[in-house]
Amino acid sequence: MNKEIKITGLDCGKCALDLEDRLKKTEGVSSAHVDFVRQRVRLDCDGEKSYQKAIEQINGFEDVRVVEQPSRAGLAAAHKTEIVCVALSFVFLAAGIVLEQLASGLAAEIAQYILFGLSYFIVGWKILWNTVKNLSRGEIFDENFLMTVASIGAIALGQYAEAAEVMALYSLGELLQSIAVGASRRSIASLMQLKSETATLLTEQGEKIVPPEEIKKGDRLLIKAGEKIAADGVIVRGRTSLDTRSLSGEAMLRDVGEGDKVLGGCINVGGVIEVVAEKDYSESTVAKILDLVENSTSKKAKSEQFITKFSRIYTPVVCIAALLVAFLAPVFTGNYVANLGSWVNRALVFLVISCPCALVISVPLSYFSGIGFAAKHGVLVKGSTGLDALAAARIAAFDKTGTLTYGNFVIGNVYGEDKDLLLAVAAAAEKNSSHPLAEAFRDLPVKDEATDVQERAGYGIECTIGGERVLAGNKKLMDVYGISVQNVEDAGTLVYVAKGGKYLGCVVIEDKIKENARDALAQLKKEGISACYMLTGDSRRRAEAVAKQVGVDGVYAELLPADKLTTAQHLQEQGKLMYVGDGINDAPVLVQADAGVSMGGVGSDAAIEASEVVLMRDDLSLLPFAKKTARRTRVIVFENIVFSIAVKVIIMALGLFNLIPLGLAVFADVGVMLLAVFNSFRTRIEFSRPASPEKCKI
Repeated sequence: MNKEIKITGLDCGKCALDLEDRLKKTEGVSSAHVDFVRQRVRLDCDGEKSYQKAIEQINGFEDVRVVEQPSRAGLAAAHKTEIVCVALSFVFLAAGIVLEQLASGLAAEIAQYILFGLSYFIVGWKILWNTVKNLSRGEIFDENFLMTVASIGAIALGQYAEAAEVMALYSLGELLQSIAVGASRRSIASLMQLKSETATLLTEQGEKIVPPEEIKKGDRLLIKAGEKIAADGVIVRGRTSLDTRSLSGEAMLRDVGEGDKVLGGCINVGGVIEVVAEKDYSESTVAKILDLVENSTSKKAKSEQFITKFSRIYTPVVCIAALLVAFLAPVFTGNYVANLGSWVNRALVFLVISCPCALVISVPLSYFSGIGFAAKHGVLVKGSTGLDALAAARIAAFDKTGTLTYGNFVIGNVYGEDKDLLLAVAAAAEKNSSHPLAEAFRDLPVKDEATDVQERAGYGIECTIGGERVLAGNKKLMDVYGISVQNVEDAGTLVYVAKGGKYLGCVVIEDKIKENARDALAQLKKEGISACYMLTGDSRRRAEAVAKQVGVDGVYAELLPADKLTTAQHLQEQGKLMYVGDGINDAPVLVQADAGVSMGGVGSDAAIEASEVVLMRDDLSLLPFAKKTARRTRVIVFENIVFSIAVKVIIMALGLFNLIPLGLAVFADVGVMLLAVFNSFRTRIEFSRPASPEKCKI
């Protein structure tokens, strides 16, 4: 059975790995994943007995506890207690150092021991106790063990002040780490506020308050001023203004009325409106965002996988190296006993700085922050693997209909002597047609009803209007009846119309190109895309006309779904491929591409499922924004890895040459960790974002 467990007290990335290892070794547990950032544990266990064993393991691991719901008040109180303890530890430490420098004699020496002891134990008892518990389970190589060995080693060498410094500085670092990570958790958790707690359902019996999860397609919802829209839908009554900041990041309000589409998560700041749900709640925008944020740590990028493996090998190796430094190096100095203390001290410095917390915390935190920042602005990225793939993409390929164009057919040019008659006849003929092109005529007024309607696949429509036979279709249909037509040079789809054997003219049907398509492609090239291509099943003439307007570098037209896949594989020879599509026929290519991007609003379920990135607003301006976010996140991850390892290597070397004291080594370790964590927050710094809601519908 699958279980999700909420926990609290987990503020160390290395601890999360250790807890995960422990749970995986628990009898009856087939898999376990500890989400350090979200403070959750996901288990796959074979029954209630193994589940309870896992609970015992979690509650017995350091300060971690299973909770029903993490309490912000409880965390704040815990932080206050820790702050008091750390502050007292430093007060006693400072008092001991002052006394050591200014006073002498037995009484002063005893007082020093008491002050250093208080400083040591007031924060160190927990570290010592965790070390004992872990050793009893055969778990040795963790930061508690490192700090315990370092402090006890300092005591053995008579360096009581340094032993207290180790505990005080390490506890300060743990406190600052907890506060910093907590701030990031809260900023990510703010996305969860998108969800409405309840929804007002309008039924035949009146208003009914229900959880959002119960909303089904077709339900009629009442949204009052100040309430959040619970699910995607269409306004059927009323006008209002919406605060869309939670989805778009834009502060401007959006005015909406009857017939306008609205997304779940927006706040109604105007009048009362009634909305008919277009989708079940589980398929709505807000549900998809929440699901993404909840599960964004499940797919680990190569950088995260590297850090996980690195930390599990690295800590035991440096512990063995420290032992060699402490007890083997003095052999080569000529006076083993006299130099043993100095080399033990060097080994302790080496041990302290070796703690890999900076890497283990900052790398997943950087990815998580980047994913959260993208989700806040309408780009859903399915885990850190998706961010890495998007950042690495060098070639971009696009579907045409629904991606570069709106996918809604409209009437373009009209060629004929009596255009009003031509459009009226065409609209009547196409009124009941199921062909996609018929959508272009839906809003035209129809004077005369068509009868005896026959749709001829590959040709068009034959019907009777006002007692006369009407033909509406392509040139092949006209040729069948020997009707000569005007030669029209136009990139759109041509619909020829004849009535009573007389040619009336030609209507051009166009698929409108998205206004920001050209600019989006240009911006992508600034973000590292070297070439853009269009892959479409449409005719070459229409494909090239669209390509010319949007500025792609090459066109592959008249492709079957299998041809699209082959073409994508060919493009991958040029570099990492990002493919953007929306239809069911795009799903195989989205899977094949290194980074599949689907259009969330108009995209098919198959396309959204197959992709790693989803643009929730069907707005192409989100694409360069997503690419920039991914690139910046990857740079920050790389900075944290290089910076953390480089500083640790330098300080380890200084420690080996006895150029840095133990206390400063602890301070350096804490400093590296904090700088790496703070650097990871840069993924959430605002930069130039997509157009405001006036330019892109939300």
